Amino acid sequence: MSKSFDESEKKFCTLTNGAPMDDPYSTQKIGKVGPMVLQDIQFMETMSHFDRERIPERVVHANGGGAFGYFECTDDVTDLTCASFLSEVGKKTKTLTRFSTVAEARQSPDTRRDPRGFSTKLYTDDGILDFVYNNTPVFFIRDPIKFVYFIHSQKRDPKTDLHDRNTFWDYLTNNPESLHQVMTLMSDRGTPASWRNMHCYSGHAYKWVKADGSFNYVQVHIKSDQGVKNLTNDEAVKLEGEDRDYNLKDLHDAIERGDYPSWTCYVQVMSPEEAEKQPFSIFDLTKVWPQGQFPLRRFGKLVLNKNPDNYFAQMEQAAFSPSNLVPGIEPSADPVLQSRLYSYDDTHRHRLGANYKQIPVNCPFHFFTPFVRDGPMNVTDNFGPSPNYPGPRSDAKFKQTSFMNAKHEKWIGHIEKYHWNDFSEIDFEQPRNLWKVLGKQPGQQENFIYNVATHALPCNPEIRERVVKYFNLITPELGKAIESKMKELKEKQN
Repeated sequence: MSKSFDESEKKFCTLTNGAPMDDPYSTQKIGKVGPMVLQDIQFMETMSHFDRERIPERVVHANGGGAFGYFECTDDVTDLTCASFLSEVGKKTKTLTRFSTVAEARQSPDTRRDPRGFSTKLYTDDGILDFVYNNTPVFFIRDPIKFVYFIHSQKRDPKTDLHDRNTFWDYLTNNPESLHQVMTLMSDRGTPASWRNMHCYSGHAYKWVKADGSFNYVQVHIKSDQGVKNLTNDEAVKLEGEDRDYNLKDLHDAIERGDYPSWTCYVQVMSPEEAEKQPFSIFDLTKVWPQGQFPLRRFGKLVLNKNPDNYFAQMEQAAFSPSNLVPGIEPSADPVLQSRLYSYDDTHRHRLGANYKQIPVNCPFHFFTPFVRDGPMNVTDNFGPSPNYPGPRSDAKFKQTSFMNAKHEKWIGHIEKYHWNDFSEIDFEQPRNLWKVLGKQPGQQENFIYNVATHALPCNPEIRERVVKYFNLITPELGKAIESKMKELKEKQN
């Protein structure tokens, strides 16, 4: 499907039609100093492609990098899922993992305070499976339409084109369900020391499904074997000025020297019956599942051992999507997850083209979709003479493990507009617990107060006052400490 170039083809340059160039640096002109001519195909082709060689950057997760590796099934979980890559202990599956910041543009400093994307593409026997996860177990929103508004609040001001702390805190303080994620973001966990030294979480509930159609809800945790290490705010700012690609270089150099980073994979398991008894919705992306009640169960190991050969081909064109699922793994009714099933593929079609899954880095081992054909940049045989609709299929395995089994949940109700903005103590219980956890780690509460105060200080007085009230929802003492630290920092500035 893809063209690779051996050494014999690299001895001389050609035009894209294969015709040799006698001198790649020459241009056709009338005399040595005269004007160029339109028939200079070599120049026209080179310049025309140069004008088009950049593709749109990702709307979010634009800045990042990663590596290839493998996933190994380490424990028997066939009692939970019929997924083929988990069918036997010791089975290995080729992977591609990409790390990223969320809000920042391409080539921005990769040490900035921001959640980190942690996406892994598994090239399984039954198709592509994407783990499109983050390094935090919760997120800022639980209503999917708010994702657009939240991301816009983190982008540059439409008038000044500058980053604006006022819009950052204005959105968050008006949407207090964000508090759990902000407690993580504004702690030192918001600035990981490296991609190798951070955990990864599915955040959403998924369904792991057995061949008979029965299922459990799960959340996936991928734990760094290198241990978690974070930067203080001042350390991160210093690195930002010294090396904007610090994390990218750290991962590349570690793999080059044979220090292959790895992560151990775990799953929390909750039955549908248990889900109904929880004091919160398990489809709420701002909540975690208590590990005391739903302990971690190991199922695999992820290892990165090969750097990309070409960044554009294998990283910039890599397209991850939560909709890339395989038999045995299904989405839950989490509304944010449901929105991502559509949104990610839609943006890839815009950014890379309708046939983006034919790009080698995104291509499964086997596929037959004659009803999804034609379109720009189709580089296959376009399914030859096959009719452009599905015919009968007799593959028994396919029938047995087809996901979205009819035995699963059935939903009955009226269509209604719903905004998940009714708050109760349960919404602030987990952020308070996180604050207590930070208190057990020397200096972490103090760092948190400093990080928030430093970040919110440039805001106007009305926004700073709302920031204090926002953290009062954790404890009044925390709000007061942040207010006091902002006054202290402002006095130092004066």
